[in-house]
Amino acid sequence: MAKRDANYVIRLMPIAVGSLGAVLLLFNRLTTPALTTNQARSDVLGVILAAVLVLVGLLWQQVQPRSPDTVVLEGQEGFELQPDLPDELKIELAWASHLLLTNSATRTIIVVHRSRVLLRRGILGPNPQVQAGAIVQRVMATQKPIYLVDLKLYPGRIEFDYLPPNTQGVICQPLGSQGVMILGANAPRSYTKQDEAWITGIADKLTNTLAGWQPEG
Repeated sequence: MAKRDANYVIRLMPIAVGSLGAVLLLFNRLTTPALTTNQARSDVLGVILAAVLVLVGLLWQQVQPRSPDTVVLEGQEGFELQPDLPDELKIELAWASHLLLTNSATRTIIVVHRSRVLLRRGILGPNPQVQAGAIVQRVMATQKPIYLVDLKLYPGRIEFDYLPPNTQGVICQPLGSQGVMILGANAPRSYTKQDEAWITGIADKLTNTLAGWQPEG
């Protein structure tokens, strides 16, 4: 279910007040038996003020940014860590995922390294198996992140069947050449440039930790 824009009522207030003022002025003019010079001047001023309010309201509809519509992701909340990871890596993954879930639009996180799913946290999708599709493989090959601002617009969304089905936006962030961190958001176009830079910094820290980890076997 989409979340209503928090500023919707505020943007409509000038239009509502201006329209109400114009109606009241018209009613007052129609019910006044004898129009005085002072009242005529007041009516003209009132009409101008009402028109200005309506115009301001219309401009606000165009220039004020609207918050992206958010949804409640379909799935169960969970926190899954590979049990055989060293404690240092577990702590680092838990710390990084907690920061992202509490300080951004991210609602689901998956960390994959050397074809192993090390972490699933947040709202978990129905498929626990992560198969690296074309987009994820490109991210690891180029070691450059890809931000799908509105997932439903991309044909490649079918490879993200391990995310909640109504995920709105996705960032695939490389963790070196053998890993990737996949972030799912509950609103399209919800990550800012500052968010992307911050996510890159966290990913770099995780990459350094993963580089010193040698999985058994």
